[in-house]
Amino acid sequence: MDTISVDLPKTAARYRALVDEALTVYLRVGSGCPARLADAMRYSVLAPGKRLRPMLVLMAAEACGGVIEDAMPAACAVEMVHAYSLIHDDLPAMDDDDLRRGLPTCHRQFDEATAILAGDGLLTLAFEVLATHIQPGEIAARCCAILASAAGAVGMVGGQADDVAGGLEGDDLEGIESIHARKTGALISASLELGAVCAGANSDRIDGLRRYGRRLGLAFQITDDLLDVRGDLATVGKRVGKDSEQGKATYPALLGVEASVRRAERLVEEACSELLPLGANGAGLEAVARYVLERNR
Repeated sequence: MDTISVDLPKTAARYRALVDEALTVYLRVGSGCPARLADAMRYSVLAPGKRLRPMLVLMAAEACGGVIEDAMPAACAVEMVHAYSLIHDDLPAMDDDDLRRGLPTCHRQFDEATAILAGDGLLTLAFEVLATHIQPGEIAARCCAILASAAGAVGMVGGQADDVAGGLEGDDLEGIESIHARKTGALISASLELGAVCAGANSDRIDGLRRYGRRLGLAFQITDDLLDVRGDLATVGKRVGKDSEQGKATYPALLGVEASVRRAERLVEEACSELLPLGANGAGLEAVARYVLERNR
């Protein structure tokens, strides 16, 4: 697969611009929404970010022969769910963070109650967007089910609950991978699946992209753990070193830095192998996987 021909920064910038334009439209929630709540929702979603998950939705759709317009509601819904999760993760009762994406976290910029409600508003808006803007109706229902499963009690929320509860001791690699397969990997994997479903892909394509997403999600989490050890606040855009301060089980803590890097490299190679049936259409997704190893924020 020829990744050299993919200019990922340029491609990512194009996707970000399209996603941000669509998000801006969807975030016009109507006159019944209190202005402060609407401002908090926009502040959190439209803050500068990679837009990795919506980009994966759109890339998967195009790789399966679909078009961006059909998959855009799903891309925006994923980003809304991701933003809601970050708002709630940053709260004092959870990770108690002051910075996100280089800006004050939602509860610092507004207040805790507004932040909680902004997260609630974004979560529900995500499903409203899927239900009303994905066509036909049976595809919309399928997309709602995919996103709900990935974001819910057996997915992202369940992974976060186990992470908050702690209890991992010693060399519990299976435990930490279970947490992060749900907390981080589930939404990334769902992004690929949503794009494929919106493009009308067959089950083999969907399964392959789902497996790619699972491996990519774990590799992304490992690099996130490494950034907490090796990164700096100015580059990463959020406080670093907090995982070790809180005694959290992380890949570097369990495996060491070098072994963690090797594990991420292996996961990326395995993810890329799932793209082989797509041929040249998977080049962009391969470039994303390889970028994960190089990310510094």
